Amino acid sequence: MAAAAAGLSWRRVSSSTGPVPRSRHGHRAVAIRELVIIFGGGNEGIADELHVYNTATNQWFLPAVRGDIPPGCAAHGFVCDGTRILVFGGMVEYGRYSNDLYELQASRWLWKKVKPQAPSTGSPPCPRLGHSFSLYGNKCYLFGGLANESEDSNNNVPRYLNDFYELELQHGSGVVGWSIPVTKGVLPSPRESHTAIVYCRKDLGSPKMYVFGGMCGCRLNDLWELDIETMTWSRPETKGTVPLPRSLHTANVIGNKMYVFGGWVPQSAGGEISTHDGEWKCTGSFSYLNLDTTEWIGLISDCQEDKSNLLPGPRAGHCAVAVGTRLYIWSGRDGYRKAWNNQVCCKDLWYLDTEKPPAPSQVQLIRATTNSFQVKWDEVPTVEGYLLQLHADSPVPSVAGVPGTGVPETSVLSSKGPQTSANVGELHDLDKRTVNPDASVSSIVSSTQTMVTQQAVKTESSSTNGAVVKDETSLTTFNSKSEAAETAYIMPSTRVNTGQTNDSHSSKTPQRQMAPVKTRDRQWYDVGIFKNNSAVVSQFYLLPEETLSISNKMESADVPDYRLLKKQDLFPGTVYRFRVAAINGCGVGPFSKISEFKTCIPGFPGAPSTVKITKSVDCIHLSWEPPASPSGNILEYSAYLAIRSTQLQENPSQLVFMRIYCGLKTSCIVTAAQLSNAHVDYTSRPAIVFRISAKNERGYGPATQVRWLQDMKTSSSK
Repeated sequence: MAAAAAGLSWRRVSSSTGPVPRSRHGHRAVAIRELVIIFGGGNEGIADELHVYNTATNQWFLPAVRGDIPPGCAAHGFVCDGTRILVFGGMVEYGRYSNDLYELQASRWLWKKVKPQAPSTGSPPCPRLGHSFSLYGNKCYLFGGLANESEDSNNNVPRYLNDFYELELQHGSGVVGWSIPVTKGVLPSPRESHTAIVYCRKDLGSPKMYVFGGMCGCRLNDLWELDIETMTWSRPETKGTVPLPRSLHTANVIGNKMYVFGGWVPQSAGGEISTHDGEWKCTGSFSYLNLDTTEWIGLISDCQEDKSNLLPGPRAGHCAVAVGTRLYIWSGRDGYRKAWNNQVCCKDLWYLDTEKPPAPSQVQLIRATTNSFQVKWDEVPTVEGYLLQLHADSPVPSVAGVPGTGVPETSVLSSKGPQTSANVGELHDLDKRTVNPDASVSSIVSSTQTMVTQQAVKTESSSTNGAVVKDETSLTTFNSKSEAAETAYIMPSTRVNTGQTNDSHSSKTPQRQMAPVKTRDRQWYDVGIFKNNSAVVSQFYLLPEETLSISNKMESADVPDYRLLKKQDLFPGTVYRFRVAAINGCGVGPFSKISEFKTCIPGFPGAPSTVKITKSVDCIHLSWEPPASPSGNILEYSAYLAIRSTQLQENPSQLVFMRIYCGLKTSCIVTAAQLSNAHVDYTSRPAIVFRISAKNERGYGPATQVRWLQDMKTSSSK
């Protein structure tokens, strides 16, 4: 138990903004992506507001709900199916329970009272509280609860239930009706304030519902399993120490574990559990059941002291919800003062990371200069920071261009051979309103879209790359076959394994090959720990990775004091490899795949930026911002379009580009005739690919690549 608890790192949330809901118990919570949605509960009256906590921004808010707004309720059923939430039953006032069903469309914050059909055999569920309401597929499973046998709400005659119902849902919105499944085996005994979760093993496709604990005159700690496919109840044999009998606890599934926290447990006297359950207390104990092996593992015991307030205090009637692999716990009754007229509720919000975070996406380059990079990577949900590392190859010699050829040139990006130093990004067709928040986009201005440009990573390429002539009937071939170990993605669906073009060389001009760097000689260095998913990199710390004392726990004492370390500036014309790992309460997760970028060579222009695409009826308009040029002059720009070709059909990884513009303007028109010949790239989302580069007295600099996202109708007409 002590060893298991030592691995926990609870975090108490502080400094949240927005209207924090008043503390309560008997409320329920679900998660929709990063949002925790809380409804109901009571503390000096039953709450009827809907509260939302944004885990990404640490902000509470009250959505403006409308429609058939339900009355406040406590100890109700509360499940989430996509972006709709279902509420069933609960206590609406003392002694009066409900069997109403409401649906909330969270995308519009619209409430609707729904009336499911009655079961073909038997009666619909009676009003109740403390029942379990579990979702699997298109069905909700209702079990047990507490009913009031008296018609007079002031005269409460409790009746514990063990009835079992199935509620079929319609797709998207609405319900079909209730049914009473015919089950096999022995039903669990009547109970209320228990928990029920549904779990399906990855290797075995049969979903199971697990019912644990509850109250039926005394508190329970029995575990029941329902095979949903065969509708068979059973009592699985478990290993390990079973948690104490309890009610008003929570159970949440994360991965293959059911985490059980808190609740009312019998008060032990001299180490013995009271058989009459006359004395009880709140607990802060924490365990999980491995649902694959049915083994209980204790993490925090009922008697564990917490003098430093590093753990959530004892409580019951709280809510717990999983956001990814992070478990959140909020409020609940602390149980220290039992007087009915003086209920004491916890006000705190806690979370626990149950697993190390996954690897982030590869590092993406937004902009490069001669001695710095502006980089970003995709956000990883529920993390506390990111560790960014790099290692450097020896400086790569400049590749001199052939003067006067008027053909784009780029520098060698990798020591293994010629590489593209291309900025890469995605644009959406705004007229079709297909803007996706996952795209690499910084802003939308009127009818155009502004792109955050990205630079490509290392790819394999051959000496045949770069045959270019000026007229648009000629073709440029780019090899975009990436190394399997170092393929990069700009966004989850945006591939950047673009090929190299050293367009200052004709196909007859040999390109310089550099000696490969041995993997075992590579040394990783810290750039730093960043709270957000972006960084400007101009230096790195010289302490090598193996001597860094960043433990798996990432405790403050183990984080190196970067102020005491020597720093190294980045060099021009040098290849740097990057990787990033996310950090949460469990420590540093695995590193991303490796990305590779090269600082700019002095004298050449940078890549054009802020590319915009505006669609007209019969053409599109491309525009861009001029890049920095050491001489201050830009002699011309070239724009290219990836086109269909027989060569591309034979080798889909090798894009073929046609030059569609060459001139001084920072914009061009792409005609419908040119677009009709465009290749639609399916390496991620369907897109038409453009490249734009600038030339000064020394030659062409790196190209900016733009993926103009297409809808399926457009892409299917390829």
